[in-house]
Order: sequence, then C-alpha cells, then structure tokens
Amino acid sequence: MTSFVVDGGRSLQGHIKPAGNKNAALPMVAAALLTDEPVRLKNVPDIRDVHTLTELLGALGVSAEWTGEGEVTIHAKDLRSAAIDPALTASIRASILLAGPMLARSSELKLPPPGGDVIGRRRLDTHFDALRVLGAEVEVGDEFVLRGKLHGAEIFLDEPSVTATENVIMAATLAEGTTVVRNAAAEPHVRDLCNMLVGMGARISGIGGNVIEIEGVDSLSGTTAEVGPDYIEVGSFIGLAAVTRSELTIGDVEPNDLTSMRIMFERLGVTCELQGRTLRVPADQSLEIRMDLGQQIPKIDDGPWPQFPADLVAIALVVATQCRGTILIHEKMFESRMFFSDKLTAMGARIVLCDPHRAVVVGPAPLTGSVVESPDIRAGMAILIAALGAHGRSEIHNIGQIERGYERIDERLRALGAEIQRVE
Repeated sequence: MTSFVVDGGRSLQGHIKPAGNKNAALPMVAAALLTDEPVRLKNVPDIRDVHTLTELLGALGVSAEWTGEGEVTIHAKDLRSAAIDPALTASIRASILLAGPMLARSSELKLPPPGGDVIGRRRLDTHFDALRVLGAEVEVGDEFVLRGKLHGAEIFLDEPSVTATENVIMAATLAEGTTVVRNAAAEPHVRDLCNMLVGMGARISGIGGNVIEIEGVDSLSGTTAEVGPDYIEVGSFIGLAAVTRSELTIGDVEPNDLTSMRIMFERLGVTCELQGRTLRVPADQSLEIRMDLGQQIPKIDDGPWPQFPADLVAIALVVATQCRGTILIHEKMFESRMFFSDKLTAMGARIVLCDPHRAVVVGPAPLTGSVVESPDIRAGMAILIAALGAHGRSEIHNIGQIERGYERIDERLRALGAEIQRVE
C-alpha cells in the first residue's frame, strides 16, 4: 500500500493552479455517450476516478483515450449495452452517470450498484424516480436494469441532487418532447455539463438556475469542451495556506464560484485578495473566529449551491482547529462525513463530536504528527493539510482515496516547499 510521509511545520510559498473540476469532468465524460461523433475534453484532471470511468466506457465498446496533457478524446460510435464489471462500478460513485446517456442512446442499461466515498447514505431514488417519469422502466435487484423509450415530462426532484440533475438532463436531450426539471441542482459542474451539451446541439435553457428546460432533439454532434477549474481545490488550497501560515497565490480561478466559501473562511479569520482570476492568501492571517452578534458562537454549515459546499466542510474543520475561538461545524448532508475528526483529535485538535452531523471546535490547538488513514477524498485532503501544519512527522495511509480527487497532489505540494514523500 502506498502512503504519504509528511514532515510538517514548514511554511510554504508559491503559485498553484487548480486542476480541472473532477465533478464536472465525470459527467462530461459520460455525456460523450450521447453522440456517435468524437468528443474532445480539455483540462481533464488526471485522477483515478476519471481513469475508472473511461475504463467503464471501454466495456461498452467506447474508445476513450488520453490524447494530450489534460485532454481526453471519446468516440462512442460503436456503443453497445454490455455487462459492466461490478468491481469497477463499486469503486466509483460516478458510474451512475451512465444511466441517463445509455438510456437515451440505446434504450437499455444493466448497471451494478455504484460505490464511492463511504460518507453516509447516498440515495439513488431521485435518479430512478426522475427517469421513470421520462418513461424508463427500472428494475432493482443485484443490478439495476433500465430500459424504455424516453419522452419529455415535468419533473420535480425530491432533492437537488447534482448527479440526478445531470442524469435527467442528459437523458432528456434525446427524449421526444420538452422536459422541465424543477428543484434542479445549480452547481458549477452542472453548468459546465449543460454548456457542453449545448455545444453538441442540445436545446437547454435556464442554465445555472433551479428550473432547467430541455427540448429534445433527434441527435447530438461531437464537440470540444473544456472542464472548468475545480473550486473545491481552490478552497482546499485556501485552507492549506491558513493552516501552514503560508502565502500562496492560486491562479485561474472562477471568481463567481468562490463567494460562499470566502464568506465562510472570513468567519474563521482567513481573508483572500482577489485580483482578476488570481486569488492571493496572505501569510499574516489573524485566524481569529469572528463571533456572531452578542458574542454568540458562530457556525459553518453546508447546503445546496450557492451555499457553502459540503465537500469543503472537512477543510473548514481542520482550519478551525488552528483558529482562536470556538465554532460549530454543521455538516447537514452526509451522516458519516464528520467521523474523521477523531484522527484530528489524535493529532492534538480540540474537537467535540456532538453527533454525526455536528462538531464543536475550540482553537488554536498545536497539532503533532501521527499515523493516520484517509477515509475518503475530502477528509483525506483535510488530514494531509493537518499533517503539513503539524509539528513532526506524519504517515498517511490509504492515499488512493485522496488521489481519486486531487491530481498529482504530492508533486504540486512539493513545488510549494512541502516535505512530502510517497512511500511503498
């Protein structure tokens, strides 16, 4: 098993650029199944989840090749409905994104249950309920069997699920008639997918909002599309700069995607300077938690876009351990995501886990190196940040979880001056 060995307590410095958005790249790869013409995607992050999804495409007769740095070309000319390796789908949540485009192109799909991060219950009901409204028949057993000719419909999603929204949009592009999706997710990666589909000839209105209308077309064409910068990486690097007391500049950001995270980081005493598409995090941060009116204890909580992203709650938690004051961290969406806090406690953090969704953090607390394990992508990155800010040496095991979402993270951090080594 590969691990990271980290010698922490060092100040970092330099410029880092976020990779392409993982959560945009995966549905965009899946959307390439909607046409029999080549699709070229740029700024694709070279991460494990992308490789797993392209491997799944190969089982469906689809050509998916890396044709340059950050560039993947997909050609689904010979798309077929075939058996999919359950071990592959069990390793990636995004395998569920094959449902919409496969139904639209071939009217049938047999899909083993998807896997992914173990962060709590992750419902698939929203996907299947919406696809049923579009005309699909869904059989649930050891594998999911979906079949049927799709037609436009009025759909209200029972939760603003990102992947369910993406599945419905992809399916509706080739359905007969008009589909209206209400309570749709509006995250930047949904926007990127929609813009790609429009470039392929889809007719979509309401992009970026919670009501999206799709007028079905007979066919879609190939296209060249670019994956946007990963705002979750940007938030991770803000947290890295704060915990290590470093000055970092983060280039090629999308300013409109950073509003809610900047507000929440300011609540922790972390300010950023935005200059065009470059974000500077100064080294001389106050790291003092800003109290609510009446000196009440403040909180950081997540919610659907444009609220604070759930994927950054773990990062906010580790930053809070280094801030003066007390704050409540409330993760509303997943009931297992906060359990990694015991690893930070073992490093010296002062955290009271109130229940599966809430933790009270009292800081600052000096962190010391420890032997820890990465439980999922975001908690793994939070632990890595803690190790870089801690005194002494840490060993982080199960780093494959981190590398599912962060491209060449050890190399990029070493370029900033981090002491991090990959060991077998």
